[in-house]
Amino acid sequence: MINITFPDGNVRQYESGVSSMDVAKSISEGLAKKILVAELNGEVVDLSRPITTDSTIKLITWEDAVGKNTFWHSSAHLMAEAVESVFPGVKFWVGPALDNGFYYDMDLGDRQMTEEDLALLENKMAELAKLNNSYIREEISKKDAVSYFFEKNDEYKLDLLQNLADGGITFYKQGNFTDLCRGPHIPHTGHIKAIKLTNIAGAYWKGDEKNKQLTRVYGVTFPNAKLLEEHLLMLEEAKKRDHRKLGKELSIYTMNDDIGPGLILWMPNGTIIIEELEKLAKETEEAAGYKRVVTPHIAKENLYITSGHLPYYADSMYPPMELDGTKYYLKAMNCPHHHKIFDAEPHSYKDMPLRLAEYGTCYRYEQSGELFGLMRVRCLHMNDAHIYCSKEQFAEEFKAVNAMYLKYFKIFGIEKYVMRLSLHDPEKLGQKYVNEPELWLETEDLVRKVLIETGVPFVEVKGEGAFYGPKIDVQIWSAIGREFTLATNQVDFAQPRSFGLSFTNQHNEQEIPLIIHRAPLGTHERFIGFLLEHFAGKLPMWLAPVQAKILPISDKFMDYCVDIKQKMKARGIRVEIDDRSEKIGKKIRDTELLKVPYMLVVGEKEMAEHGVSLRMQGKGDQGLIQVDSLISGMVDLIQNRR
Repeated sequence: MINITFPDGNVRQYESGVSSMDVAKSISEGLAKKILVAELNGEVVDLSRPITTDSTIKLITWEDAVGKNTFWHSSAHLMAEAVESVFPGVKFWVGPALDNGFYYDMDLGDRQMTEEDLALLENKMAELAKLNNSYIREEISKKDAVSYFFEKNDEYKLDLLQNLADGGITFYKQGNFTDLCRGPHIPHTGHIKAIKLTNIAGAYWKGDEKNKQLTRVYGVTFPNAKLLEEHLLMLEEAKKRDHRKLGKELSIYTMNDDIGPGLILWMPNGTIIIEELEKLAKETEEAAGYKRVVTPHIAKENLYITSGHLPYYADSMYPPMELDGTKYYLKAMNCPHHHKIFDAEPHSYKDMPLRLAEYGTCYRYEQSGELFGLMRVRCLHMNDAHIYCSKEQFAEEFKAVNAMYLKYFKIFGIEKYVMRLSLHDPEKLGQKYVNEPELWLETEDLVRKVLIETGVPFVEVKGEGAFYGPKIDVQIWSAIGREFTLATNQVDFAQPRSFGLSFTNQHNEQEIPLIIHRAPLGTHERFIGFLLEHFAGKLPMWLAPVQAKILPISDKFMDYCVDIKQKMKARGIRVEIDDRSEKIGKKIRDTELLKVPYMLVVGEKEMAEHGVSLRMQGKGDQGLIQVDSLISGMVDLIQNRR
């Protein structure tokens, strides 16, 4: 007999060889029908996998993020089976799950897939799903796997096999489809009840524009039709809120082929938003004791060798420039520059913690296929800071950073969030992570304790830490439930040693500081993209590029409108006059489309009563209001960022 321990601490005994599905059935048939996959001793596995030793178990349903991920990856295999039946001879690259759905990259040869094909494939997937075919896992030797795909003349799977070690290779089969896959998968296709293939796109093999372009098909599936209907409604709303669409309509930013992909040109409206965000950050950081610094956009190769970024991060950096026999790199991160500032002067415990902040410009060579509006760019402006502190000061400093996040969440109306604590993978020390096992465990424990003490929601993820220490990725959700990675909060125990950083402690001894790397507002690019989607372009008054627009009914009220404008500008309000020879109805409609918070209609009555007729974005006519009263109310909203 073996002992199975459940998440609540309850322990049950079972015969050795029992499966997770058997365990679920022993609890209830209802549970057995709902579970999709199991977490066994921390590893996500198929429900059919035999359990032969004492183990901990978590039975995972659709409600769990891991359940959705497994469901969608299994759906990608179902889609591939459908594609194979409609496009014989197709070759597949990879088909991962996404945050909302899945995709599969495929080589259709000389054929093209059309929108009409998507409907055909949806029907075929539904037909195959009803067969309730099991997802069957098969362990296979590398030799046999290579032989299988060599016979199929499949260069894509053969390429994947090159990097896989013998003894850890598995195939998964359902119905007539077999794929190289590590799994896990849901029990059978019958769980997939509602299907929508959403898009066809091109994607370069391995994300490299020098390689062949494959066909990428996106889709999403659900265990019932109602969930699909709700998802499609959300997608429609998301289209209206797409920051790329709004960015163009509201003249926030543009891009140009002569400048280059992923390099944003901020227009006057976007620059105003940037300046307001910087103003908020600078005020907040000054109150928290930060000192501002400025660093150059390039540095010598040796700086990034010392920091460790080049060995671990070279693929994401622009290639070097060579001048006078020395290689220079565009700055991909601010960290090593700040470390040199710290090291420029001696420090004692009385100087600590030292908090250095910068809105630094960084350059990262993201792959072309990964560039996406403001969310993935090659030039980014980061709300960066590095806190140099002693181990005893760490907890309070980390708490203060989290408190800063919570303050920003309140200002921007972010109600749903979670801190994602990314840990190292012990098996990849010296490869993906600096080889300091004791320091990894110590710093991870420091971060974990702070998160528990402060009561913020967090999850732990193995194998996603920075190369120099554990990190927190801040996941937030927009008003319509779309998830964004906003910012990061990292602990660095490696670079202080690499750069020889130290301070004199109370015992007159040299001590190595810990470094907290934090960016609560992330980058201008990503955060403004989030704000445009979160607010559907209707930014709060204090952040709106144009806060008020004066709409005269005719030219004879223009002098009065100019007087109002001057009064508002004198109080720091961003205001414009629509002096076009258009009817007032068109002026109102056009201003609504530009998402201007306040519209001030001026006619005979308004001028006679020293007021304006106020219309508010999304709320319509608010009636006549005195100009001085209106200005006072607007200034209050702006100054308090409400």
